[in-house]
Amino acid sequence: MANNPGPEGNYDPAGSTQMFRAFVDEGAQSQPRQPAATASSGGPRFGLIIGVIVAVAVVAAVAWLALA
Repeated sequence: MANNPGPEGNYDPAGSTQMFRAFVDEGAQSQPRQPAATASSGGPRFGLIIGVIVAVAVVAAVAWLALA
């Protein structure tokens, strides 16, 4: 806390606070995002569901082999 110059505490030696504020301000000034068009194949959501099913099957197989 030696770098705290006063009661305000506004000193940021790395400038990360200023960079963060610039990033937030830049995002606020840009146009709002438009909703993504839904893909007919399901896109990443379909892959996620398949991945979860495969992971559950692998865990079940390992548990079955360990307990058998």
